[in-house]
Amino acid sequence: MLKQHLQLKLGQKLAPQQIQLMKLIQLHTLEFEEELERELEENPALEIVKEDSKEDDYSSLEDAYQDEGTESIETDFDVNEYLYDDEPSYKTASSNYSPDDEEFDNESLLTEGQSLYDYLTEQIHLVNISEEDLKIAEYLIGNLDTDGYLRREIKSIVDDLAFSQGIYTTKEKVEDILENYVQKLDPPGVGARGLQECLLLQIEKKVSSDKAVSLAANILRYQFDALTNKHYNKIIQKYDIEEEDLKDALDEISKLSPKVGGNFDTQTITINQEIIPDFVIQVKDGQVIPMLNSKNAPTLRVSEEYKDILTTYSHDKNSSEHKQAALFIKQKLDAAKWYIDAINQRQNTLLQTITAIVKFQKDYFITGDEKSLKPMILKDVADITGFDISTISRVVKSKYADTPNGIVYLKDLFSDSLTNDDGEEVSTKEIKTHLQEVISKENKRKPLTDDALVVILKEQGYNIARRTIAKYREQLNIPVARLRKEL
Repeated sequence: MLKQHLQLKLGQKLAPQQIQLMKLIQLHTLEFEEELERELEENPALEIVKEDSKEDDYSSLEDAYQDEGTESIETDFDVNEYLYDDEPSYKTASSNYSPDDEEFDNESLLTEGQSLYDYLTEQIHLVNISEEDLKIAEYLIGNLDTDGYLRREIKSIVDDLAFSQGIYTTKEKVEDILENYVQKLDPPGVGARGLQECLLLQIEKKVSSDKAVSLAANILRYQFDALTNKHYNKIIQKYDIEEEDLKDALDEISKLSPKVGGNFDTQTITINQEIIPDFVIQVKDGQVIPMLNSKNAPTLRVSEEYKDILTTYSHDKNSSEHKQAALFIKQKLDAAKWYIDAINQRQNTLLQTITAIVKFQKDYFITGDEKSLKPMILKDVADITGFDISTISRVVKSKYADTPNGIVYLKDLFSDSLTNDDGEEVSTKEIKTHLQEVISKENKRKPLTDDALVVILKEQGYNIARRTIAKYREQLNIPVARLRKEL
C-alpha cells in the first residue's frame, strides 16, 4: 500500500561557479597558466591584455549605439550591459604582484624523454630471437613498473599471454626469456623481481677480479638479510674478514641503483624539477612584503569585437538565426565576465592568505631560521582572513613562495605546538629541527635509540614521549638506530 509523507532535509549545494572558483584557488602557477590558456581558447569573448596595450576609448562605442530609433532584439537579457558597463581595467589586475616580469618559458620546463619501455623494446628488437619469444619479451617489458621491476607473478603473465595474445607457453619458458633476454638489457638490473635480484644483476655486470666487488656480490647473494638489517658483525664473522674489507664491499653496493628505471620517463614528456613560485616575499628595512607572482595576476577583459557583434545582431529581431547567434554570444560574454570576476577573487584570496601567513611568521621570513617558526595551523590563518579553513587548505596546497632564504613550500610553514619546560609554546617544526640536529651529530657506530633521544631532548627543554620521538623521526624519514649504524 502506497503512503504519502512529508520529510524535511537540510542540504547544501555549491553552484557551478563556486566549484570552479575553488578549483582555480587550489591551482599552482603552472597549472593556472594552463587553465587560463584553455579558457582563452574555449571562450573567444575573453581576452588577455598585453602590458603595452593602451586603454581603449569606449566613448565612441557608446555614442554609436545611442540612436533613439534603434530597436533591440527581444531577449531576456540586457544587451546594453555589455555595451556601456565596461569592465574597468583596475578590476582585472592586481597591483600587488612581483615586479619581476621575466617570462617563464613553458617549453623550457618540458623536455622530450624516452620511456623505459621504448628504450628496452629498441634493444630487444636487435636480439636474435624467434618471433614468438620476441612477443613474450615485449609483453614482459610492458609489465615492468616505472622502477624497472617485474612485480607480477610469472604464472599470471603466462595466463595473460594465453588470453590476450593467443600465445600458449609455460612458466619455465617465460622465466627463461626473462632471465636470458630481458634481464640482459641495459640498464643493468632491469627486469628484476625484487631488490636483491636487482642489485645482484648490477654487481654481476661488473667484470672485475676486485676483492671488494666479489665480496659485495657474495654478501648480496647469501647474506642479504644480514645486510639489510645491518648486522655487520655477523657478516664479518661469516667471511672472517677485516672491518675495512666490509667497508670496501659496502662502498661497492652503495654505488648500485635500487631503481634502475628512475632515469626514464614513462610518459614521453617529463617536467623538470624547477619550481615556479606562486608568491614572492621581499624583506626591506625590517618589513616583510608579500606579493603575487605576476603570472597569477593577468589583466583580462571582455572582447570588444564580441560586444560589437552582439550589437549588430541585436538590431535584427526578426531573424531567428541572428537571435540564436545573439544568445550564444551573450552566453560567451556572460562566461567571460564571470571568469574575470573569478580570477579577481582568486587573486584576492591568495593575497589575503599569504599576507596573513607573513604576519604570523614574520620572524622566520626575516631570519630564515626554522627555529623561529611559530606554531600555526590552518584555523589561525582562517581567523585572520575570515575565509573558511577549507579555502585556506586549497590555497596552501602545492603552493610555493620565493623568499630571501630560498623557495619555501607553504605547507611546511604550518605546524602544531607543544609546551616546553618554560611554559612557552613551541612549533613541532622546531622540535623536529632539534631532533634532526641531534641525530646528525650522533656517533654512527653507536646510533642513539629513541629512549636516548628522549633524554637528550628533555635536557634541551622538550619533554616529549618516546612514541612522539618515533613519530617525528618517521616523518623526517630517519630510520631506527639499528639501521643508522655505520662502520
